[in-house]
Parts: sequence; C-alpha cells; structure tokens
Amino acid sequence: MKHKHTPIAIYGAQMVAVRVYFALKRLYPEVKVLAFLVSSREGNPSSIDGIPVMEFKDFNQKDMRILVAAPDVYHEEIVAGLQERTFTNYQCIDSKAEAELLKAFYAKEGRFLPLASCPAKTTEKATSSSAHSNIAVYMSKFYKDRSLKNKYKLPCWVYPIQAGAALTENRIADLQDNEGGNISIKNPNYSELTASYWVGKHGTADYLGLYHYRRILDVTEEDLRRIQANDIDVILPYPSIHCPNIQEHHRRYLKDADWEAMLLALGELEPSYREAMPKLFEAQYFYNFNILIARKEIYRQYCDWLFPILARTEELSEPKGSERRDRYIGYLGESLTTLFFLYHEKDFTIAHTGCLMLI
Repeated sequence: MKHKHTPIAIYGAQMVAVRVYFALKRLYPEVKVLAFLVSSREGNPSSIDGIPVMEFKDFNQKDMRILVAAPDVYHEEIVAGLQERTFTNYQCIDSKAEAELLKAFYAKEGRFLPLASCPAKTTEKATSSSAHSNIAVYMSKFYKDRSLKNKYKLPCWVYPIQAGAALTENRIADLQDNEGGNISIKNPNYSELTASYWVGKHGTADYLGLYHYRRILDVTEEDLRRIQANDIDVILPYPSIHCPNIQEHHRRYLKDADWEAMLLALGELEPSYREAMPKLFEAQYFYNFNILIARKEIYRQYCDWLFPILARTEELSEPKGSERRDRYIGYLGESLTTLFFLYHEKDFTIAHTGCLMLI
C-alpha cells in the first residue's frame, strides 16, 4: 500500500469500507484511519470500530489521503464529487484490489484458504479442457436489471439464466428458472435464490455454481486446474467482515420478526444448526450474495437443507411470504448460507476467491 504512514480517510461506511478497514488494520497497523466519509449519514452508522462516520461535505482536510471503498459502480460518482471540491489525493479500491487485500488479510489470519494459494498442476486429472466439461456456473439475470456499461466475455462454462422468468413474458437468457421443478414465481422475495433452486434441481455438471449478472467469482482458467488438482469441494467469496459481529447484517437488512421466524423454522427443521448458530454468529465473517461453486453433491445438499427452511420461514412470517414482495428471503438466504458453510468448515475443503463487480 502506498504512503503507509500517512493518515487516511475511507470514503464509504458499508460492507466494502468495513472490509478494507479491517484488512488495513491487520496488514498495516501503522496506518491511521481518522474518519469514514459518506454522502449522507442516513442509513449509516455513527462510528465504526470507534472511528467517526461523517458527511463528506463537512470534511475539509484536503491534504489527507482518501481511499474510495464503495462498490465499483459508485466510484465515478464519488470521484466526481471529490474533484468538484478539488480533492486530488485519493485512490479507488476496486473489487480486484479489495480481493487482493482480503487474500493477504486471510492469509495472515490463517483462515479461509485462498484458491490462488493452491497449486495448479496440470495433470491428466487437472487440465482446462477436462475442467470445462465438469463445471457449469449459472449467472442469474432479471429482466429489470440495469444494463452494464462495459461488455464482458463470459467463460464458456458460465451460462446466463433468467431468474423470475415466471413473472414476465420478456426473455433475456436462453435458460429460464421456470422450466421443470421451480420456484420462479417467488422471485420477488427470493431474488437470485430462485435461480439457485433451479440449479440444484436441474444442474448435471460435476461442479455447479451461481453468479449474479453484476457479481462474479474471480475464477480463472488456472483456477479450474487448481480446483481439480486439489479436490476442492466448494469455492466461496472471501467473507465480509462485520462490526461488531455478523448480527449487524440482519439488523440492517431484516425486520426482527422475520429473523425470529427464520430462527423458529431453523429450530423446527435443523435443530443442530440452530444450536450451533449463536457461537458461529459471534464472529465477524459473513458470506454475502448467495454465490458459490460446489461439487454437485454438496450443492444439492446445501439446497436440500436451505429451501425447506426458507419455505417454512415464509409460512411463519407476518405477513406471510406469499403476501409480500420485499426480497427478505434473499437476505435470510445469505445468513443461512453463512451458517451452512461455517458449520461445515471442517467437513468440506473450501477455497476462497474475490467477488468481482462488473460495471
């Protein structure tokens, strides 16, 4: 990191900013973060780890270095605001740079194995051509998604699938999540999870996965060989870091009543996971976005575990899931995905990589 001994401010106060902050704190303890900057205090915390969150309009220290740590899609707008006020000492942390920080952070923590650290030996078992035929990752797309500014060439093993296809006659992908056994009609609450359900029911490749139209795992041709050569079971994004713990996620995105409904459903259907949950959720590490790649057997095990809990949660919710359209099940899915893979951390060989944001 440049200018390691210079005090800095971080522009942002949500997931990206918190991840960047804790990675810097661990990797570069000499760096002093003096403030988090936001365009508005509304919806943001008053402080993070004891450091104040303040509105950018009130910040006047133009000699201080600013790290822009917000989702990539907002960088252009933030930079324009910085330049308008003649701030010049700034650096944007895009999703690729953030992934490198998290890779170094977790390597130092000795947890959450980076996929890139696994050897990529090319053997008869692990070649790109054989890997291509053994993996199918489905990219969830919705007909109301905003268009990307840039064009990207997807790998041949990534297949766009239209999530919520039952809700419209518009067709934006060759595959739709309302074909065969499906829950496509539930997309307003489940979001990308209706596509994940379809993948679990209908995917046939040795490895199955789910991406979003704007978020993908940073998996390269070389990584395909790593997956095979090292018998990797699951690939997940580097976990987010929450403050003070991952309970912060559901407090931000969910109503208390919906969280309690999910806990009741979990206790009814999977009591051992419910019993383990409090200790696991005391930590700071959280798997966002419901995206992953896993062996077919594990992907189906995950789906067979996840979707009955979510369906029961819908029944216990007030109002019930069938009476609302607010994505709450998708957010609960992130918490349950985190629970499932933390619970099985020692049972599966799990590797991690960056979550890249397409713009």
